[in-house]
Amino acid sequence: MYDLILSNVAQHIELSEGEQQLFVSRLKHRKLRKRQYLLQAGDVSKYENFVMRGLLRAYTVDDKGQEHVAMFAMEGWWISDLYSFLTDTPATLHIDALEDSEVLSIERPDLEWLYIEIPKLERFFRILFQNAFISHQQRILAGISQTAEQRYLAFIRKYPSLEQRIPQHQIASFLGLTPETISRIRRQQSQSS
Repeated sequence: MYDLILSNVAQHIELSEGEQQLFVSRLKHRKLRKRQYLLQAGDVSKYENFVMRGLLRAYTVDDKGQEHVAMFAMEGWWISDLYSFLTDTPATLHIDALEDSEVLSIERPDLEWLYIEIPKLERFFRILFQNAFISHQQRILAGISQTAEQRYLAFIRKYPSLEQRIPQHQIASFLGLTPETISRIRRQQSQSS
């Protein structure tokens, strides 16, 4: 059950068998049904979550009831409201399952304990958080400097398997576009190929 998360960790650090056992002993296995919340805005994000199976999204809802997708997470990805998790303040993001999903979750006190017991894990999570920051910055820059078509095509190139799993309106929300804009771009792409 832990092969995927241990493989994810092994991309950046090497854990001994004993360290692996200690790490996984602090993980909580959770199953989510499609549309079930992992976190609701207003609650404090107590867990950093690793997706074992399925697909989740993190989003916010504006005053008009419009959803704005901040991120997706599929198998092998991590997801949380990182600000809430790190500051112990109420989450601004909802996180729910777009498919039946399974996650492995780790609480912040357990993570802090593991940083002391296995200092290499602090390096792993530093790299993880750095990569999240880099991705967030790239997304902001793309949103202010690229055309709708450029953003959509970059999304498809970067995440080819997600296009088939995520409804068009969710992709549009993630990219700051309308579903109609994505339909137009897809039509233009199919006519030019």
